[in-house]
Amino acid sequence: MQRVIPLGLTAVELFQGELAERLPYHRMYGKQYCLPSVTLYARNEYEELRNASELVDRIYWKALRFAQRCLPDQFLSAQLGIHPSLVDTARIETPAHGLSRQDWILSADGMKCIENNTDTPSGVPEAAYLGNIVAGRYTPYRSAATGMRDCMLEAFGELIRHYREAGLDGMIACSSYDWHLEDKCNTDYVLDVIRELGHDAVYVPLDQLEIIPGDGLYAGGKRVAILYRLYPLEYLIHDTDADSGFKVGEALIELVAEGKLGLINPPQSAITQSKGFMALIWALYERNDLSSDVLGHPLFDAGELDAIRAYLLPTYFENTVFLQEHIPFVAKGYWGREGKGTALYGADGLMEQDEWGNQEDAEEAEETKQYYSGQPKVYQQRVPMENTTVQTETGLYEGYLLTGAYIIGGRFAGLLPRIGGVITGDMAYFCPAVVQQDE
Repeated sequence: MQRVIPLGLTAVELFQGELAERLPYHRMYGKQYCLPSVTLYARNEYEELRNASELVDRIYWKALRFAQRCLPDQFLSAQLGIHPSLVDTARIETPAHGLSRQDWILSADGMKCIENNTDTPSGVPEAAYLGNIVAGRYTPYRSAATGMRDCMLEAFGELIRHYREAGLDGMIACSSYDWHLEDKCNTDYVLDVIRELGHDAVYVPLDQLEIIPGDGLYAGGKRVAILYRLYPLEYLIHDTDADSGFKVGEALIELVAEGKLGLINPPQSAITQSKGFMALIWALYERNDLSSDVLGHPLFDAGELDAIRAYLLPTYFENTVFLQEHIPFVAKGYWGREGKGTALYGADGLMEQDEWGNQEDAEEAEETKQYYSGQPKVYQQRVPMENTTVQTETGLYEGYLLTGAYIIGGRFAGLLPRIGGVITGDMAYFCPAVVQQDE
């Protein structure tokens, strides 16, 4: 099966009018990002991804509740890397994350979920909007994200009801850095979903939010009850006003702890966002019988144990097992994003490649490297990625396919294929996902 299929038109011909307005970042870093091609998934691949991603999501939720209820603060901070000022609010149980996206490799050994972004996943307009338009307008295939907006409506509706029932009945604000085009467009899409639910939501740039300690969060003089923020919690908690020294992030989280503000995604998402959580799941899997001592029953049932064996990879807090067994592995920083801080090792234990992102400014590049290299790491068994070739404006590009699977409110919502290097970084290409129709 041909994996990537050109649409038969140029990027200039595709990105006109509303498409160009809704995805103005179809070019990034001086090159194409969204390509005039589609990524084709066989019907059986799509169905397995749908079922497997929902299974993995349930496993994450079980492990999250175990961590929130049973693990001590020291474990959350030392082993999972949760900032001490975040631990209490991360224990607050909310019914959903809002948005989450798993990353999958379709390998010769089967499908493997290698990561899960539960805090601030992006790529939403690409999958939920562009993918549906391209599939319906230019191909005989079905979009792999037909129900994504409906899933968002249901999940965001549930979270907003949860916060309203807790007494948070003021304004809903959606926030990001307004100068970051990709984040702004993703946030605008969420804003549109919340408005479709009938709520009077507004967009507010991050630097225009005002915190009054012990009182609340404000925007334009109005109290904000619920905040959707496309800004990672691991950044937020460290934010400090450069002039006054006021600890902005800690003050905002304190408002959440006091019940004066609801966050989407909620603070519990920081626990599952930590790549240390992948090592926790594997440890719980290997010691599933011991969980009866705490819970009175095993944490995972037989079906979930089968799913972990089939779809997750051995992941540890140290690399000893891989070195002893001469197994290729990947080292990942706890808070790595877009591949930054990831390194590949061979069976001999020697590093073969690492990734630090696209930074043109030398000083900024060094700061990025120091930030990600200074993080604690997990070590995950390495599996080969699928090779594929795609036509770009500079010619044929031979890359590797990474498939994102959105899980929203516990339901599979759509696919986000990216084609990049052997470590998928911020220079990867996007080609909308489509599915072969039934014979």
